[in-house]
Amino acid sequence: MHSFVWDKDRKSRTGVAEAIFCVNKNLHDLCDIIQFNLDNKTAVLLTRLEPAQWLAIPKALSQHLDYDECSHTAILHFGDNPAKHSGVCIVTAGTADLSIAKEAQRTLHFNGFDAPIYADIGVAGLWRLLDKIDDIRQHKIIIAIAGMEGALFSVLSGLVSAPVIAVPTSVGYGVSAGGKVALGSALASCSPGILTVNIDNGFGAANAAVKIMQQFAVVDVRS
Repeated sequence: MHSFVWDKDRKSRTGVAEAIFCVNKNLHDLCDIIQFNLDNKTAVLLTRLEPAQWLAIPKALSQHLDYDECSHTAILHFGDNPAKHSGVCIVTAGTADLSIAKEAQRTLHFNGFDAPIYADIGVAGLWRLLDKIDDIRQHKIIIAIAGMEGALFSVLSGLVSAPVIAVPTSVGYGVSAGGKVALGSALASCSPGILTVNIDNGFGAANAAVKIMQQFAVVDVRS
């Protein structure tokens, strides 16, 4: 008897498949879930998989996984990788935000989207953002990732027509530590069109982008 109940119909019901959130999962349960998906030939995304957890997974299972240490994600693939869709990009204020950006990118990749990352273009050097703004404007959805005071969200949203999904990060020190200042900035922004997810939630931002892009596809088919 498994200690988990796998939601195999989640993708057909919600548009995004169930993922494995690895925090607080013991090795036995983690391996049991991976083996279940291997047996059922189900592609699956593992998030927040710490390096120590990854190294503890037996080779018989880990050899089937594509692990990325920066984002702490692993992907179990099956069959050929389908052609990836475009339309989403990721913008980070600093290189310290890259782990969350990569989590979002890998989640998008798992769901069939190629999403470029425009890294280290925060407002402390505004020219860096302006230098990339024409490229950023080519995308239908922008995931913006920033810690500290979270100024990137408002500035970026005021320069583009696409919706901005704000991901406040716990990057910062002093009153910025923990990400609550960046979260408050995202929620209190006077720039309209910003959607905000929880602190460090690159996975959630990516899934929101996937669902929105799927609605674009529905509109295109109906029009």
